[in-house]
Amino acid sequence: MNMEARLKLKLSEAQMEIQRLRDRLTTTPPTAHKELSLISLVPKWSGSESGFSLEEFFSSVEASAKIGHWAEADCLQVAVLKLAESARTIYFSCPELHGETVTWQSLKAIFRDRFKDVRTDQFHYMQLQTTRQRRNERPQELADRCRALAQKLVCKVDDPQVQRIHQENVERMLMAAFVSGLIGTPGRQCRFSNLQNIQQALSIALTADQAEKQDRFNENFYTKYDKTVRLLSRSPSRKKRGDEYFARTENSHTNKSSYRGSRNSGNFSRSAQTESALRCYECQGVGHFGREYPTRLRRESQNSPGKKNSSGRSRRSHSPGDKPAHEPKRGADRENHDQGND
Repeated sequence: MNMEARLKLKLSEAQMEIQRLRDRLTTTPPTAHKELSLISLVPKWSGSESGFSLEEFFSSVEASAKIGHWAEADCLQVAVLKLAESARTIYFSCPELHGETVTWQSLKAIFRDRFKDVRTDQFHYMQLQTTRQRRNERPQELADRCRALAQKLVCKVDDPQVQRIHQENVERMLMAAFVSGLIGTPGRQCRFSNLQNIQQALSIALTADQAEKQDRFNENFYTKYDKTVRLLSRSPSRKKRGDEYFARTENSHTNKSSYRGSRNSGNFSRSAQTESALRCYECQGVGHFGREYPTRLRRESQNSPGKKNSSGRSRRSHSPGDKPAHEPKRGADRENHDQGND
């Protein structure tokens, strides 16, 4: 009995402890830890038109606050730290933003009133209608630019039904501006199609743009391929012609060098073909000149038994008296002409 009583007592104590823990969890919710490292995700805002808009700046602060469990006071302090240039100057020039009662909502209201767009809806409408695709701009980038301009035409009303109607009108204007701004084949394909929304127009434009790029790639590829094939097909004949040219050049150089060598060495020996074309005017024989006729050589050696030249013939005098009287004049002229040819 004592053991059973002790077990019941411990069981009742455990049940009471569990109940106290449950009551504590329901009455005091757990405190979340603030993640202040997300401040680095909020970009600086200067108020210039070249950067992002004021609403984008507020959205980045509120998104970081939601993830990092920030309070409204934390959002206010982070936004003040991220102000730069003219936006920071306006903050310090407004005394109502430095009081103890300033809130995050009051900061947004003051900055929206100061940096509101003073241009009319007509200006934004003209900007949207005159938007054209830039050079090397993709259809997706053009759609983003048109969508940013179209958002400035959306009217802000409290009635959800009226707001939905305004949004639908802006969507139709966006699709018309996007289709008219496209150039080339994507623009023609979109204008020929029966489009219902901007997503269909963008899908057709991307498909046509990709097909056009593929066609240009194929054309360049096959053009280069054809040129390569023609060059390879012509290369054997070019090589053959080049070899023939070099052979002819080498032969011409060889002939010139052999001719110059024969002239420089003083070798006037005649070939068999040349000797067969010669005719002697002493005996009308073939193969030698009249001055080489054997009978004449013996006769000259008898008339002048003096010195003989290296060829075995006597050295002839150049005086007119030493010239043989029986030598015909025509033979002498022919001999001089043949000497000149040699």
